[in-house]
Amino acid sequence: MTCYDRRDLGLLLLRLGTGGALAAHGAQKLFGWFGGGGIEGTGQFMETIGYAPGKASATAAGLAETGGGVLLALGLATPAAGAAAAGAMAGAAAVHAPNGFFNQEGGYEHAALLGLTAAGIAVAGPGRLSVDHALGHTADRGWMVPVAFAATAAATAVTVGARSRRLRKAREGEQEALFE
Repeated sequence: MTCYDRRDLGLLLLRLGTGGALAAHGAQKLFGWFGGGGIEGTGQFMETIGYAPGKASATAAGLAETGGGVLLALGLATPAAGAAAAGAMAGAAAVHAPNGFFNQEGGYEHAALLGLTAAGIAVAGPGRLSVDHALGHTADRGWMVPVAFAATAAATAVTVGARSRRLRKAREGEQEALFE
């Protein structure tokens, strides 16, 4: 194997593992597969953590995870797929951030790892063992990377910002205990 062949195989493995995990998480939200809540249950949960409206938030997160995951695994439209998945994971990380970094404490470790890996694949490209390569990289041009990340960053900032405002507003008027 040449150096390039090893790189392509490594990218394929990263795409399959990351894309598969993301697609499974999204399928929990969209279809209730793998013990997930489906749109109804996930929508109700999204409302409780500040993402409203819940059904729309569940649908958006599910589509970003499932669609981004499947496209990453295939190596198709890699910049858009990686950016969408990274945006969804940024939203998940915002929920888990108050619990610290480590997953065993409910932290954002898992979401950060999936999001950063998806972003890294989007930046590096899918490699030669991909649908993008087979199609001549028509949906994987260099200019698409910053455009996809800019659009995703804007949408994520608006969504996470609105959640933060809702959570702050809900806490207004709550009195903290004077003594513990």
